[in-house]
Amino acid sequence: MNYLVSVIVPCYQQGEYLQETLYSILNQTYQNWECIVVNDGSTDNTKEVTESFCNKDPRFRYVEQKNQGPSIARNTGINASQGEFILPLDADDIIAPTYMSKAMDCFEKHPDTQIVYCKARFFGAIEQEWELPKYSYESFIWLNSIFCSAFFRRSDFDKTIGYNPNMVYGFEDWDLWLSILTPNSIVYQIDEPLFFYRQKDLSRSTTSLENLKKLYPIIYQNHKEIYKPYLSHIIEYHNASLLYEIEAHNAILKVKASKSYRLGYALLHPIYKLLNLFRKNHDE
Repeated sequence: MNYLVSVIVPCYQQGEYLQETLYSILNQTYQNWECIVVNDGSTDNTKEVTESFCNKDPRFRYVEQKNQGPSIARNTGINASQGEFILPLDADDIIAPTYMSKAMDCFEKHPDTQIVYCKARFFGAIEQEWELPKYSYESFIWLNSIFCSAFFRRSDFDKTIGYNPNMVYGFEDWDLWLSILTPNSIVYQIDEPLFFYRQKDLSRSTTSLENLKKLYPIIYQNHKEIYKPYLSHIIEYHNASLLYEIEAHNAILKVKASKSYRLGYALLHPIYKLLNLFRKNHDE
């Protein structure tokens, strides 16, 4: 078992966390790896942090590009890699020292496996276990249950278009998994938390409802063959959601048009204005 693992770390303005991430790679018990940090147009200390690791260990490599987003940054790193296996790792997350060795052991014992991942924990603003749904292909096509830092073969990646740049609001990892996996694919989850996902007060992972509305149609469009048998159900769900929104909107309009609402507004509006004026004067 001496496969070369390529760890791909896209980094945009995450220099303050990058050192901790790179140390988690350096401390792996499995030794046959390379790490490619892709500076995606950062203006912070990303370059300095990465170069300090390159000077310590030649297994670290540095690539720089103008800002193009995480999908293209990951593709850039993978295209520059030489490993048989790929591990994407965001620049603010960390992995346990044994994650790589245990994943490679899984591929060695079960050569038909296509993706290996593990249990996970949140750290940072939130400290708790990440309760991922159990993987099954039937449920996976509707809800992603594999986080971005899972191991996969470079040969499987090369059969796809890579991380799709049209996933600008997120879900680019789910989109790739849908390109790699089939109903018969073998996915293995290591039964211990070896991946740690940093939670910040403001995080790209906090996907707004508006972004979700944009993302699901793109996923369906990117993988037409997967969702084609379910097209009627998707249309039905879309129509039901649209109807719900219309009914909710109409209900709000109905409430606002009622006498009680207008009376309450007339009575309370002057009070709200006085409170706002008070707050403004207090702040000054």
